[in-house]
Amino acid sequence: MQPTFAIGLDYGTNSVRALIVNVQTGEEVGTCVFPYPSGEQGILLDASDPDLARQYPGDYLQGAEVSIRGALEQARRHPDFDPARVIGIGVDTTGSTPLPVDAEGRPLAFDERFRNNLNAQAWLWKDHTSHAEAAEITEKARALRPHYIARYGGTYSAEWFWAKILHCRRVDPEVFEAAYTWVEIADWIPAALTGTEHPERLRRSICAAGHKAFFNPDWGGYPDEEFLAAIDPALVRVRRSLPDRAYDVSQPAGRLTPEWAERLGLPAGIPVAVGAFDAHLGAVGAGIEPGVLVKIIGTSTCDIMIAPGDQPLADIPGLCGIVRDSVLPGYYGLEAGQSAVGDIFNWFVQVVRPEGQDHASLTEAAARLRPGESGLLALDWHNGNRTVLVDQRLTGLIVGLTLRSTPAEIYRALMEATAFGARVIMERFEEYGVLVRRVLACGGIPPKNPLLMQIYADVMGRRLELARSDLTCALGAAISGAVVAGKQNGGYDRFDEAIRAMTGVRPEAYEPDPERRRVYDELFALYKNLHDAFGVSGVEMDLYPVMKRLLQIRDEVWRSKN
Repeated sequence: MQPTFAIGLDYGTNSVRALIVNVQTGEEVGTCVFPYPSGEQGILLDASDPDLARQYPGDYLQGAEVSIRGALEQARRHPDFDPARVIGIGVDTTGSTPLPVDAEGRPLAFDERFRNNLNAQAWLWKDHTSHAEAAEITEKARALRPHYIARYGGTYSAEWFWAKILHCRRVDPEVFEAAYTWVEIADWIPAALTGTEHPERLRRSICAAGHKAFFNPDWGGYPDEEFLAAIDPALVRVRRSLPDRAYDVSQPAGRLTPEWAERLGLPAGIPVAVGAFDAHLGAVGAGIEPGVLVKIIGTSTCDIMIAPGDQPLADIPGLCGIVRDSVLPGYYGLEAGQSAVGDIFNWFVQVVRPEGQDHASLTEAAARLRPGESGLLALDWHNGNRTVLVDQRLTGLIVGLTLRSTPAEIYRALMEATAFGARVIMERFEEYGVLVRRVLACGGIPPKNPLLMQIYADVMGRRLELARSDLTCALGAAISGAVVAGKQNGGYDRFDEAIRAMTGVRPEAYEPDPERRRVYDELFALYKNLHDAFGVSGVEMDLYPVMKRLLQIRDEVWRSKN
């Protein structure tokens, strides 16, 4: 049988990548990256508001055309490839990244009135301007709809759908009134490719709606009008623009239109899967199954697990939602994460700018240090805390600095802080009965930074494996394209079949070292003291011993070295 191919479109924070994959083997035959041209590295910023982060939706459409054409050009060098053999397309994006659109589904940002209005753009996931509205929604949900907020870990986030819409209502009534509805870009991009942007035709994904917008079939879809009116009566109009059904990634958003087929150089009519968030399809591309914690590690980190949908599952405080069918059909998807990981390391190199140092030199020097040798301990909250505290108003911290502290010591402490944050998340899963049998890492950082991966293995006390693909989010999107195409067209009818055929792990893995783990257990206990003292309201924590114990650990390490 002739091989068939699927395309995955991966819309990240700064760029979009197209990936073309052999459906039978998972071989990646073509890829191309398109950096968003607008703003600063694709992000529209406001110098007067450090919490603001938006994107121009036109960049997404331009990115689809340029990246797919570039990937096709590369794929044509492969002897088995032919564009006519592309059977499906999948799309993943950042989220929650909602976009205000008019009654035809056209972004307000394309209207000349709003072209330069930041509030009419896509509200990027990392936009934290709505922290006050998120707190208000949390308070109302706890009082009026506790079952809503229980499925969201007990706290609604400033990064999510309703908080951003409510903030727009309060800071820019003109944009709010002009918007017929708001659409996650995970839904809007597949709709644009298939000509289904009209709100009555557009298919919204259970991934985006379930994890960020209080959608659940058990309570009739999106939040009820009475609840939203208690927050702000103006939200009722938005609710009436939303459907009562959402779709998973095994279902089509539509088929590639003739116009887009010509723009891309592909046959018209190719099925395009319903979209999902990058982390969820990244977990698919890594090879997720029950008992596997997939860590997508990049500028931020998302942690994904799944659990059988036919078994009871406890509400887990601090998670970013527990949603059936959001990752794989038939399973609950559980999302957690850290708001900054690679961004913290970039901040240190690009903003603090230790003289003559870059990531490579700092990593090399940090690798010569032993756990505890620096006497430093950091909190990884430079962009707030996503899980388990769900608080964007928390900030970073470094304890133990002396006049002898070096850039490499600080850099390693920041690495260790992100690992401690990862352990908090893993332990929260297990505390509520979702056991972690394997840890599987993917994303931009894991293949490039063995030191960080070893630190994670030592801190978490688990063997850490790496996904075979460097591009798991795009691969997961391509897998959804292969599934939506179906077996009769050279794809798959089930995700487990597609995952077995198209994913794998690398031969190298990271085993925890018992001695390093012992030291990290002590440091983690101190980290938890800081974590709870600064992050948990009402907790009385004696921080007096922290600095002194850090120095004791440092001195013990120094003595063992000499």
